[in-house]
Amino acid sequence: MMHAKSDSDVTSLAPSSPSRSPKRPVYFVQSPSRDSHDGDKSSSMQATPVYNSPMESPSHPSFGRHSRASSASRFSGTLRSSSGQKGYRKRNDKGWPECTVIEEEGSYDDLDGDKGFSRRCQVLLALMGFILLFTVFCLIIWGASRPYKAEVVVKSLALSTFFLGEGSDYTGVPTKMVTMNCSLKISVYNPATLFGIHVSSMPINLVYAEIPVATGQLKYYQPRKSRRTHTVALEGTKIPLYGAGASLVVSGTGVKVPLKLEFTVRSRGNVVGKLVRVKHYTRVLCHLSLNSTISKVMKVSQNTCIYD
Repeated sequence: MMHAKSDSDVTSLAPSSPSRSPKRPVYFVQSPSRDSHDGDKSSSMQATPVYNSPMESPSHPSFGRHSRASSASRFSGTLRSSSGQKGYRKRNDKGWPECTVIEEEGSYDDLDGDKGFSRRCQVLLALMGFILLFTVFCLIIWGASRPYKAEVVVKSLALSTFFLGEGSDYTGVPTKMVTMNCSLKISVYNPATLFGIHVSSMPINLVYAEIPVATGQLKYYQPRKSRRTHTVALEGTKIPLYGAGASLVVSGTGVKVPLKLEFTVRSRGNVVGKLVRVKHYTRVLCHLSLNSTISKVMKVSQNTCIYD
């Protein structure tokens, strides 16, 4: 009948039992030192014993005194670094030795090229969408402002000075010459309720036989939804008439001079600053007849004028 061996029997028999195989010599493994990066060729020597049987291995759960000492030294003993300095390992809450974790620098966001490309596309699409919406908005405002065209009306013409005489031009050719000063009243109405207009004109000419004998110009700013009447001075000094002046004869009752008033009024409205502008042009043509001896104000009939 077999009896189980107690721990004391195993412990007492362990040292007295002869070894099955002869002891192998201890060999050494030479590893490079961590401090060898500075050019020193120092190395550390570490002894690694060869175990004859699994019972003598530190990983085997042996009950011998040697195994307990070796296992205790593996976990609780001091550690010697390759440079020869002693160090202690820290333990965590569970009692396990802590290891140094090497963290890699940088993030993986730069490696994700599709994600960055999609962000750029989103920004570009948002910008293009904003530009498109703003353009459509400006076009709508521009279209809504187009019907508001300034209304121009010629009110009256007052003759101040009219002189017809003989003279010569700058080349010395003798001809009849005319000098006249008059004032023209023009009424402008701005129907726009959202913006004012800048009113200007090309030269306002009083023409006799296709020759401008008096010239003036109009330029001012007019607020929204308002009507203004401006007086423009028309002047001409020693204008040569050449062959056209042959039909003009000065008499005691004066001279009746058939004239033609022609000019173009331009109105410009800044709806959205300088981004959206509205421009309108109005061409005016009136046929008049002046008497050189009458200096009173002559009202201009609307039937004699053409507004285009």
